[in-house]
Amino acid sequence: MFHPTVFDNIKVAIENQIYDYDNLDGILVVTDRSDLLNMALMSREFSLSFKLIGGLKVTSEIVLNASTKDLNDEILDAPDTNPGCNLQLRFYTQVQDIPSQCLAIESILHAIWGPDLRPIQALSFIYGEDKGYNNCIELQFKRQITEEQMEDIPDLLQHLLQSAEELEAV
Repeated sequence: MFHPTVFDNIKVAIENQIYDYDNLDGILVVTDRSDLLNMALMSREFSLSFKLIGGLKVTSEIVLNASTKDLNDEILDAPDTNPGCNLQLRFYTQVQDIPSQCLAIESILHAIWGPDLRPIQALSFIYGEDKGYNNCIELQFKRQITEEQMEDIPDLLQHLLQSAEELEAV
């Protein structure tokens, strides 16, 4: 009989909560969903993107990854391992004034997530268009997420929603 992996269990917990925020609470709208199996690497990736209701500038994304090693260790019940998955949060927005807006973004995320989770901001633009700069802000958790952190998911998602809301004001 199929036994869901840590990746599957965490994915379902996150997905259910986000869809509850969309369908039941009406505080966001899911804009994209992806659940991929990389057949070349035998890894998994799940992502879910959303915008806050009334939010015009920021798209938020949760990305969950499980490597071949993580999945293999769990399925084969490898000794002395603690299988889990990796979590990244991304925010997409546009900026006009790079020095002040990027500093404000870093300050907001530092206040919400603390000093250990440093945001990485990658700026890009389309040549010939003067619409500002696309900013992809990523928060990468340094440790793996396991089923032991399942009870932390509601708090994590509340921080994610707070981040999106405060980034809307930048």
